[in-house]
Amino acid sequence: MKKIIYLFAFNLFFLSCADEKKNEQQEENTETKEVADTNSDKQLNITILLDLSDRIEPTKYPSKPEHFERDIEIVNYFTEIFKRDMEQKGAFMANGKMKVIFSPRPDDEEINQIASELSVDLSRAKNTKEKKQIFDNVSSNFRKNLERIYSKTIETKNYPGSDVWRFFKNDVADYAISEDDKYKNILVILTDGYLFHEASNDKEGNRSMSLLPRDVKNNGFRSSNWKDKFEEGDYGYITTRDDLQNLDVLVLEINPSRQDKDDEDVIKAYLRKWFNEMNVNEVELYNSDLPQYTKTRIDKFINNG
Repeated sequence: MKKIIYLFAFNLFFLSCADEKKNEQQEENTETKEVADTNSDKQLNITILLDLSDRIEPTKYPSKPEHFERDIEIVNYFTEIFKRDMEQKGAFMANGKMKVIFSPRPDDEEINQIASELSVDLSRAKNTKEKKQIFDNVSSNFRKNLERIYSKTIETKNYPGSDVWRFFKNDVADYAISEDDKYKNILVILTDGYLFHEASNDKEGNRSMSLLPRDVKNNGFRSSNWKDKFEEGDYGYITTRDDLQNLDVLVLEINPSRQDKDDEDVIKAYLRKWFNEMNVNEVELYNSDLPQYTKTRIDKFINNG
């Protein structure tokens, strides 16, 4: 009789533990779903900063696909993400924003006029019919206008470049961050990773506004112990702000010079330190790659952010 009572008590304890574990798993799944739902409820605010430097010059930096073609494919993929988000939320609820920008603005007025077409804001649409028109045309409009911009830039060989450092100093909050907390703010930067603009080349100790291949060499960062020197000497970009908690940054198409492939590590160290000091919420830095692999990385960034 005692043996029967013991077995009954043991089985009761086992079932109780199993029920408790099941309840814990259900609670964990519910919490995960709530986080996912919270992220999906956010409206997208996507800003893409293009670097119109000679990095896109086919004769100087040949590639297959060419770098300007990769840029266009990346932007086109973001229009598809934008459209998928519209489908998920429904035309009535979708209020996402997306734009392509240049900093500073190119001197070419024709390019500026074309660039003005690279912006959509569903929150300003008057009705669902207007949103449907945006949905139907956003991908083709962005592709067509980007092709015109890159074609003219390469044809004229007028490469204004991009002042990424000064953009973060002066403009990032106004251009890329919505004051409305219902938006998920995403800044995508397409650049080879070497930051330089003639308007931003000052230094403060071992901090600078720019980084070029010659700086990597002159700073002694092409040796095996470069990380120690980087950290001990407090090298990096000059940081002017620390208020970007509501911004996610994705840097794509990093492409160090062919003869100095290891510059990639230095480029990423400079950028990551800078973004961390500015308190950017989420940061990912990726090298130039074939479009299909870059798309996978974009998806990972969007879903994990």
